[in-house]
Amino acid sequence: MTTMTHDGYVASIELDEDVGLFHGEVINTRDVLTFEGRTFNELKLAFADTIADYIEWCRERGKEPQRPFSGNFTVRISPELHRRAATAAARNGKSLNTFVAETLERSS
Repeated sequence: MTTMTHDGYVASIELDEDVGLFHGEVINTRDVLTFEGRTFNELKLAFADTIADYIEWCRERGKEPQRPFSGNFTVRISPELHRRAATAAARNGKSLNTFVAETLERSS
């Protein structure tokens, strides 16, 4: 999958060869945001315009725009792995959140 990023929003890009048009769809928000362009530069500009329009649309309605990532996520793991992670965090004098965040940071 080909993607583009603008202000933290990520869009998947597809080419419709029959009409010579690129289509983009923002994939990291529940709201449906789409855009298109005939060239890469048109597509890039359309993406930026779509995000700006979305933020303005939300502002006019008193709605908070969905940000791509809140910084919170739920992970389901086995009780045994949960125990081992909590124990490792405690051994290092860290909270479980800090331990997991640092571990993820090192692996990405």
